[in-house]
Amino acid sequence: MKGKMEKLHNICMVSDFFYPNTGGVESHIYQLSQCLIQRGHKVIVLTHAYSQRNGIRHLTNGLKVYYLPIGPFYNQCVLPTLFTSLPIVRNILIREQISIVHGHSAFSALAHEAMIHAKTMGLKTMFTDHSLFGFADLSSIITNHILQISLADAHHVICVSHTSRENTVLRASLNPSGVSVIPNAVDSSMFTPDPSKRNPKRITIVVISRLVYRKGMDLLAGLMPIICQRHPDVDFLIGGGGPKGLDLEEVREEHQLHDRITLLGPVDHDNVKNVRLF
Repeated sequence: MKGKMEKLHNICMVSDFFYPNTGGVESHIYQLSQCLIQRGHKVIVLTHAYSQRNGIRHLTNGLKVYYLPIGPFYNQCVLPTLFTSLPIVRNILIREQISIVHGHSAFSALAHEAMIHAKTMGLKTMFTDHSLFGFADLSSIITNHILQISLADAHHVICVSHTSRENTVLRASLNPSGVSVIPNAVDSSMFTPDPSKRNPKRITIVVISRLVYRKGMDLLAGLMPIICQRHPDVDFLIGGGGPKGLDLEEVREEHQLHDRITLLGPVDHDNVKNVRLF
């Protein structure tokens, strides 16, 4: 036998954000789970019910997904109650003989609750923070306080960038030595555009993102009219959906930039590379 055999774990991924909802967190959890399964680990996913989708579903390579009988309360997240989710979460963790609970997204109330329950059972807990948050608005204040409680004795925390790491350390009052940076991987071959669609006389700035505050849409709304005024050969192509889409439409209307700013709305992952990127 060559080398030391890798210790195999039973891992539970927990988040309010998972398929059939689509987004970066959902894709990250699925791809990470598939990679861990390929390495021999057992992985399950814990999330809330989506409309008629509840109970147990099996995805590729035997990935088991528990859609708990709890509906979303706000912004695809469950109502944080802590104690009402304890019986069913505890039952699943014992039934699947889970050794590591991995929560995703600071906005996910279900992830924080599952991590707290896991710690009361003596299980190891990990957390991945996917976004940046502020410190002053009401939503950020509440989220940061929950984060401090949830991560107080988490075994390890992962962030997707060094800026995100600094943000999480400050928000959750963590020891920086317990926070690692693992950047998100991007398979560029899936997003390679068609060069023949490029207009050589113009520059197109492309934004494919969820149109929410934490993705920097407020900055984008303020920069677009300035850039368009200073650079007549620059256009904007924006794909994605979210509450900040209305702000971008208002900027386009106010500055009469209909021929310079194109809003595509939600774009399927499979169609991203077909968007005119140049």
